[in-house]
Amino acid sequence: MKKDEFIFGYYPVLEALEAGATVDKIFINQASSPKRFDQIISLAQNAGIPVNQVPQAKLDKLTRSNHQGIVAYLSPVSFIPLEALVEEAEKSDQKPGLFLILDQLTDARNFGAIIRTAECTGVSGIIIQKTGGAPVNADTVKTSAGAVFNVPICKVDHVKDAIFYLQGSGYTVVGADEKASQSYFNLDYKTPSAIVMGSEGSGMSKSVLKLLDGLISIPMRGKTKSLNVSVAAGAILFEILRQRSI
Repeated sequence: MKKDEFIFGYYPVLEALEAGATVDKIFINQASSPKRFDQIISLAQNAGIPVNQVPQAKLDKLTRSNHQGIVAYLSPVSFIPLEALVEEAEKSDQKPGLFLILDQLTDARNFGAIIRTAECTGVSGIIIQKTGGAPVNADTVKTSAGAVFNVPICKVDHVKDAIFYLQGSGYTVVGADEKASQSYFNLDYKTPSAIVMGSEGSGMSKSVLKLLDGLISIPMRGKTKSLNVSVAAGAILFEILRQRSI
């Protein structure tokens, strides 16, 4: 983590929030009195910014300076609201819309690789959850080869909310699951579509699985049982591009 990716100290964090800076998440010392950070927590909650209580050792690891019990991660990009994201897709020349929903993906490099492929294949936007997901940091930017600045990214409170909204907006939402019986080759992507990719370890959450319009898998012939999530996303996105280019 580079120094310019986070700020620390009570007043620097407070001033950043009051100025409307794009803060990704905030860490506060779990041993500190909650009242000490009341104003910061309130501003963060109003802005939808996650606040996590962590041991002091974590804060000490981030900076050897006097962090005063608080560190805020800055995002190098701005995020777009879900409603605006869908509206922009409707106005775009690249129709029908195509969204990628990342459920609990945590690795920043995988995230960056997915963003790079998404930009190359004309994805309308990427949707992630505010908490528990991969950060948009220097590793993300580097792995994406700068594509992170060209693909709209939306943060939602819950992935389920995004699925409901997209389905209500006429999108078919399917998830990639290695156990699915339907091959990703056999689905028609020429209508408004959204693809859900799960985390590197546990895949999609059960609550998300219940909401999907279908599941797809990537046929495998080797002894390896699964693909890296960024590779799997790339295979699916290029199949969608192929179908839409015919």
